[in-house]
Amino acid sequence: MPRFILRRAYFATLTILLVSIVVYGVFSILPFDPAALTCGQKCTPAIVEANRVKLGFDKPLWQQYWLFLSGIFLGRTYGAGSAEFTCPAPSFGYSFNENMCVTDMLAEALPVTINLAIGAFVIWITVGVGLGLLAAKFRGRYPDTISSVFVLLGTSLPTFVTGLFFLIYVTIKWKIVPLSLEGFVPITESPVKYFQYFILPWLTLAILYAAFYTRFTRATVLETLGEDYIRTARAKGLSERVVLLKHTMRAALAPITTSAGLDIAGLIGGAIITESIFNLAGLGRMTLQAVYEFDLSVVVATTILAAGVVITMNLIVDIAYGYLDPRVRMK
Repeated sequence: MPRFILRRAYFATLTILLVSIVVYGVFSILPFDPAALTCGQKCTPAIVEANRVKLGFDKPLWQQYWLFLSGIFLGRTYGAGSAEFTCPAPSFGYSFNENMCVTDMLAEALPVTINLAIGAFVIWITVGVGLGLLAAKFRGRYPDTISSVFVLLGTSLPTFVTGLFFLIYVTIKWKIVPLSLEGFVPITESPVKYFQYFILPWLTLAILYAAFYTRFTRATVLETLGEDYIRTARAKGLSERVVLLKHTMRAALAPITTSAGLDIAGLIGGAIITESIFNLAGLGRMTLQAVYEFDLSVVVATTILAAGVVITMNLIVDIAYGYLDPRVRMK
């Protein structure tokens, strides 16, 4: 198993490096002058040239990338003399639009997105897998019918429709959940305000994903129940509960784990629509605003970070898959 983990970690690290090269290269050849985007309408050629030198855009592309890469591990210094300033490691660049190091912006936005993703994940995996398991166990009966209705509704409603419904009716009209105007509050400071801030965004994301996992779990469990070793387990006199939870679910968890890892990685990369609807100051909304403002430093940083999260979650899924299915380790 250690060799399996090390091999997967090596390929994950190499993939992240290649992704960073491609992303940085793509954004560097866009038909924009990045230095001209660092100041407003009163820009002069002298200011643009000064910003180009300050941010290192006057250097060759390979050297710019090396400074970017080394800044992640060692920090990076911009400017010279009295105008010199440093973005400490890990440095992902500097945003002239916000006059902040990109790392500081990520430090403010990332906790919101992580809490949003984890909370929604807990809800959808609990509801989706539980309801899918019940639907498979009581196939053709009332639990199966109820799950089918839930799947139909959940997959038919886009995220922005569900989110707007919660915002307009649950918050504004019915006032069941008060509108949070204080922004993100850690759960350690105020659990009540924390849940008021996240409960509707969690449900907005969880309904869609829970519907998918209900259908996916039901199909996977039913397929596994038809395997020969399940019939053998029943022939040995094992109870239906043991057959379902111990033998069937372990085999069914492998594909569910793979799908769940990729889905939560995508959410941590930025749930743009949900964050925009509920005005959450997360990674998705920050990226969208950076695109509107042509803040290339932020766009590059968030793109690489999102890719890194997806690759890291793939690594975790591979390791979990290896524990669930020993045949994967043998390969």
